[in-house]
Amino acid sequence: MAKSNEQLSPMNVYEEGMNWNPVEKVIYERRSTRSFKKEPLPDNMICRILEAGRFAPSSGNSQAWRFVVINSRAIIEEMESDALKMIKRLMKILDYSKNKLKLLLVKQIIKMKQNQLHPIPYSVLWQVANEKVHIFHDAPTIILLFSDTRGVGDPLIDLGIVGQNMVLAAHSLGAGTCWVGFFTVLMYMKKWKRFFGVKKPFKLMSTIVLGRPKTKVDSEVVREVQLVEWVEGTVENPKRRIEKQGE
Repeated sequence: MAKSNEQLSPMNVYEEGMNWNPVEKVIYERRSTRSFKKEPLPDNMICRILEAGRFAPSSGNSQAWRFVVINSRAIIEEMESDALKMIKRLMKILDYSKNKLKLLLVKQIIKMKQNQLHPIPYSVLWQVANEKVHIFHDAPTIILLFSDTRGVGDPLIDLGIVGQNMVLAAHSLGAGTCWVGFFTVLMYMKKWKRFFGVKKPFKLMSTIVLGRPKTKVDSEVVREVQLVEWVEGTVENPKRRIEKQGE
């Protein structure tokens, strides 16, 4: 596979052993950015990123989404402050280190929330609560992604495609992005639900922060090898093989 410093292949063609094309380069080298410059992106640049999301495919072409762009340092700082308060309260509930009864409670919460309290996001929550990490990474712009629950099929899948389109478009234009799910804690506050006009059938599902990276983070990284099952032949006589994807 091509490296980032090799000549890119043209679009809309495939030849065995060819280098990456521009789309593949962005996909393979995109990394999450968690340190941004203060200056905002141009509005027209943000509009191009939104447009990439607007053109995402959706079940039945229902386009079951809504976007809100926050481009105000004052508003973002107040959101950060309130989200921090909510997360500190949450961590007081989840901190079972000195209370066995609380451990039982947390286990029940984990069952209900499934993998949302996985050790990785849990450790980030702890860092946020102890003010070691900023929730929005001091990004100058935040895009809120709302799902319209009336959408055909699974609107959440559609919204994931929308967000990925935006993220890839942003990196192709030289911006950095990071998905931030912790913003949803603000939806427990009437203040912010009113501020953003959150009403049924719309539901805030996630946020993307974006801006100009302070340092270059985009680069190819090593990923885990995946075992992929290939099925060929017929239903009566299937031929199966397992191949390692990524070696």
